[in-house]
Amino acid sequence: MAKAGKQEGRLRAERLGFRVDESTKALIERAASLQRRKVTDFCMTALTEAAHRTIVEHETLQLSERDRAVFFDALVNPPEPNERLIRAFAEHKRRLGP
Repeated sequence: MAKAGKQEGRLRAERLGFRVDESTKALIERAASLQRRKVTDFCMTALTEAAHRTIVEHETLQLSERDRAVFFDALVNPPEPNERLIRAFAEHKRRLGP
């Protein structure tokens, strides 16, 4: 049991504080009560889930079917390099060596 307490202390070593208006607090307390959870636990879960969703939304690229087809076609059948790309590779090779 002591181990769990130490682990919990490490997990919750940081503080995050903010103020809410009375109606928001009442709403959160009601929701926590409906789930039979402490307000802190309810908020931690809700904030963590929202943070994960936000990160996934911003780090995931969703393509339309048309865009997906164009992307995979370019991978399978890459276009010939144009003059500008050829010059860029030559400059890169010149700067970094073979």
